[in-house]
Amino acid sequence: MYPFSFTKVAGTREALDAGRRGGRYIAGGTTLVDLMRETVERPERLVDIGALPLREVTVTARGGLRIGALVRMAEAAAHPKVRIAYPVISQALELSASAQLRNMATIGGNIMQRTRCTYFRDVTAACNKREPGSGCAALQGYNRTHAILGTSDRCVATHPSDVAVAFAALEASVHLLGPDGERSVPFADFLLQPGDTPNREQALRPGELITAVEIPPHPRPLKSGYLKVRDRQSYEFALTSAAVALHIHGGVIRQAKIAVGGVGTVPWRLPAVERQLIGRRPSDVLWAEAADQAAQGTRPLQHNRFKVELLKRTVERQLRIVGGTK
Repeated sequence: MYPFSFTKVAGTREALDAGRRGGRYIAGGTTLVDLMRETVERPERLVDIGALPLREVTVTARGGLRIGALVRMAEAAAHPKVRIAYPVISQALELSASAQLRNMATIGGNIMQRTRCTYFRDVTAACNKREPGSGCAALQGYNRTHAILGTSDRCVATHPSDVAVAFAALEASVHLLGPDGERSVPFADFLLQPGDTPNREQALRPGELITAVEIPPHPRPLKSGYLKVRDRQSYEFALTSAAVALHIHGGVIRQAKIAVGGVGTVPWRLPAVERQLIGRRPSDVLWAEAADQAAQGTRPLQHNRFKVELLKRTVERQLRIVGGTK
């Protein structure tokens, strides 16, 4: 057993003081507690931030949406402002984990969760993410569920969050509060590709606290949705997934936002696919040809080559659904 201290805080200043002293923030605990049980993580100080006033979903002055970091996944999925404006977020949340976990886990914790790579969670296996410089057992191991986009020779683990894929597609930003004040980071820059430092997973500074995720305003009407392909229908992480948001006006696609999950070390935007769609009528789009662009830059391994074709089919299917031509 590894000893640790536990502190509950009532305000953000108290939380930041504890974080500055090396405390690890915990809210729902649905990921961190598991990692502590498996001795993957051994924090010396836990700081319970569950009482902080970060539980609101609000419409911003510009017409976007701000989701507090401590809003539960189930609450965000059911919130009428989310369901009406951005169904892709609700769908991604409802396809995540189990009902019990969604009732506990928070939005901030969800995007901070660590990979489900079996080698990362096996403390006897080599893992550069868990122990820098030790190697990556997945490269020559059984890598069926691993990434084919954004990989390096140090790490091929996927990011497990579903809602993070929706946030990436919608070009969200993450609001942070730290010892040096407030700042906002584009979601595309918040989660880091492994490169040479797979142990550094987010663009967080020491002691910083996530306060909210903000979705910018998008032109209306906006049709969006999330499709997840997995080995079983209940409580399973994605083999591939696709978040699609299309602004169709006058019968023409004016804006396309597409991101995929289950295949990248981070949620992966597909600008090449987006470019294939803009300015065209949905009825004129050859969806399969557009989806073929999703395979650009893929680097499959021995056991996950099937993901290349599965990725293209998943993107094509979701484009057809959201584009109204299924």
